[in-house]
Amino acid sequence: MATVLFIEDEPALGMIVKDSLTYRGFEVLYAANGVEGLEQFRLHRPDIVVADIMMPDMDGFTMAEHIRRDDPHVPIMFLTARSQTADVVRGFELGGNDYLKKPFSLEELIVRINALLRAGAHRSTGNGTFKIGRYSFDPAKQRLSLDGREIALSHREAELLRRLYLQRNEVLGRSEVLMELWGDDSFFNGRSLDVFITKLRRHLREDPKIQIINIRGRGYKLVL
Repeated sequence: MATVLFIEDEPALGMIVKDSLTYRGFEVLYAANGVEGLEQFRLHRPDIVVADIMMPDMDGFTMAEHIRRDDPHVPIMFLTARSQTADVVRGFELGGNDYLKKPFSLEELIVRINALLRAGAHRSTGNGTFKIGRYSFDPAKQRLSLDGREIALSHREAELLRRLYLQRNEVLGRSEVLMELWGDDSFFNGRSLDVFITKLRRHLREDPKIQIINIRGRGYKLVL
């Protein structure tokens, strides 16, 4: 049974999510602010942290910085009403692993929690890198490595590959990615996304077992 530390300063939402996760078989620790969340983390060492960003006493970003000093590997997911790219980037730079915008569905939250837990179980090393076929991928450093050679990725390339990996062998929704990484799902941003997918295919081409498949009208799928 995985233990989830859930930090949210809105009591009604906090109880709804806590009860729903408990019903789905998770052990849930609940805290109402970042100070309590950090105390709970240090006391119980949960398997994953799900935290709001805008909280009293200590915000989610500050709490994540403290957690990362104690544990560089535990998955951290941010929940927030913020959608600006700068906030998303800052969250990942501070060591966040995923970012879910409010309002969100409980089903999507659970899917993402399970994806992060699976990713943690399949990390190739203890330093936060993922094994993608013959490649090693470090999302925090935005580096893709193969046989001693490194490829420096842009933020969007790294974030897109991270999302594809976490939902490997499943469809990553096109509209969802556009809204969260580009800010809207306009035609021109869609063309930009296609360019980034092409770049990732090029970066990964030395392992023919890795495929990024276009699922027409829906999105993309990373097949390993």
